[in-house]
Amino acid sequence: MLKRNVIIFLIFVSSCLLFSQAQMLLAAETGNSDTPLTMGEAIKIGLANNPRITAVLSQVDASKARVSQTRSGFFPRVDISQSFNRTTNPMWAFGTKLNQKIITSEDFDPEKLNDPDAIDNFAATVSVSMPLYDRGKNWIGLNQAKLDHEAFSLSADRIRQQVIVNIIVSYSDALLAHENLLVVIQTLETAKAHLKMVRSRFKNGLVVKSDLLRAEVRIAELEQKRLRAQSQVDIANAMLNAAMGVEIDSSFQLQTPLEQTSEKPYLLKTWISTSLENRPDLKQIRLQEIIAQKEVKKAKAAHLPGLYLLGSYEINSEDFSETGNNYTVGAILRFNLFSGFDMQSKVKEAMADVRRTQAMARQLELGIKVETRQAFFQAQSAYECIGVAKAAVAQADEGLRIVRNRYENGLFTIVNLLDAEVALQQARNNCLRSLHGFKVAMARLHLAAGTVDETLQ
Repeated sequence: MLKRNVIIFLIFVSSCLLFSQAQMLLAAETGNSDTPLTMGEAIKIGLANNPRITAVLSQVDASKARVSQTRSGFFPRVDISQSFNRTTNPMWAFGTKLNQKIITSEDFDPEKLNDPDAIDNFAATVSVSMPLYDRGKNWIGLNQAKLDHEAFSLSADRIRQQVIVNIIVSYSDALLAHENLLVVIQTLETAKAHLKMVRSRFKNGLVVKSDLLRAEVRIAELEQKRLRAQSQVDIANAMLNAAMGVEIDSSFQLQTPLEQTSEKPYLLKTWISTSLENRPDLKQIRLQEIIAQKEVKKAKAAHLPGLYLLGSYEINSEDFSETGNNYTVGAILRFNLFSGFDMQSKVKEAMADVRRTQAMARQLELGIKVETRQAFFQAQSAYECIGVAKAAVAQADEGLRIVRNRYENGLFTIVNLLDAEVALQQARNNCLRSLHGFKVAMARLHLAAGTVDETLQ
């Protein structure tokens, strides 16, 4: 009996442990229990779950399938068909008997030839066709399909970079919202301490009631700011979840601090040359230009002759008791003499498409230069703001300490104290925005340069 109870107890404990592990795994996957989350982990989750990634990878798979479709043009085509017909048409009735190989001398009777009896025919046909020379259409089409697949792969790379930067920006926005909330809470605690001091001084008759009222109004203002800051945290968290492609109401504990992780960017020319060399979308449109040029070759090749092999094997029978079979082999040489200027128009259309893609490539190249230049100067200015903002925080903190001491000694008014509080809060917020601005600016600079990968943080 004791042994049985021990076994039951062990089973119960094991079940509890398994259930606990399952709950932990579920929480880690859904983010519903404040799962710790670094920026690198957020990027990995986003690359695995973001719908834009899924959509573009589906396009890449489709373009790969089109390569196989185009390659099939080099192989022979084999078709099998089964048909049935019943006819009293004199010509078809006589021909059907010939195909079935059941013609007799009686079938040449003029009366039967002119008014034959109805005849049934079951026909099974195997046909084969294969191009020997199709004016290079298959070769050009295969090269185009391969280039198109490569272009879609480059598009996927660009979407991947955009998703990574979007996650970095969203994560930084969420960090900024959390830090702003902490600043408000910290300021609120400081204001409450000051209120306690003012209330004590008021009871001792050292300050007037207006000082106490001003301090209480300041607490109310900060409570409102705290509520607004909390709503900004909720919004930023939702945007981060959307960027990662997880449920909007998922909850994470952000682990990566909002701090400077890179140096000031230098040499604008280097960044611009890097962007022109690495941008996947620029490479993609240059491939599209090559595809358009090959389309011109394909359109011009339509003026050349084409040579095709044909073959078929046919079995005919009226009731499957007797069958007749035959085969046909041949070749077709096709050369167009006039098509209503259709081929000439296709050549002109293809050449116009080449000019269009060349213009688009030029426009994109100019846009990349402007985008890189803008991101570069924004990153530089954001970097300079960090040093100024940090110094301002130190100055505001020291200023508040001096004002508090002088207020306690009756040398300053409550207005001076509250102003010093506001100055410190603004300085801290400005410092956080400077760190956030530099983080975002550097991410966008790397995006402009096409140098974004999973290690960018």
